Amino acid sequence: MTTELISLKNQIQPHFLFNMLNNVKALIRKDPNMATEVIMKLSDFLRYQLYDNYDDRTLLRSEINFISNFLKLEEIRRDNLTTRISCPAELEKKGIFLPPHLFTAFVENAIKHSLSAGASDTFITIHFSEANQQLCFECENSKDPDSLFVRSKYSGLGLANAKRRLDLLYRNDYELSVSTTETLYSVKLTIPL
Repeated sequence: MTTELISLKNQIQPHFLFNMLNNVKALIRKDPNMATEVIMKLSDFLRYQLYDNYDDRTLLRSEINFISNFLKLEEIRRDNLTTRISCPAELEKKGIFLPPHLFTAFVENAIKHSLSAGASDTFITIHFSEANQQLCFECENSKDPDSLFVRSKYSGLGLANAKRRLDLLYRNDYELSVSTTETLYSVKLTIPL
């Protein structure tokens, strides 16, 4: 089980890194000064991936900072994107440990689906909460009702890996629901604390 978890984690991290490098490439042409700022943030991401979560657990606060920086980079790259992350201060201060990058695939998926919303204003909203010794992660994003999302060779790989990783980490002790409407894509994950 440990070998498979490491393999799934390693598949998630390069996928994220390639997405970020493509973001930098696009910004170099558009705004070199902003590209420099993005490279510095990317450096922070790599530091987090290589040093801050070297163990099988990381702080919830660190994960939230990681996601927040990731979404800020997307806002820089896309003029029409608005993001919001909310987490009660007392929850963030609790010192909750969880597996690193547990939410990354869901955030990447939200970005991918909100990209399909075209020129209109798009959003990604993330909320963390706690109830009954359970941590709840909710992610919603806009999507274009007229968009026909084209599946590629790698479509769905991030979500499939995330589901498999959740199965290995929590067995049947988690709840994951994904729902979609014409204009909204939503993920809700509940895990034990």
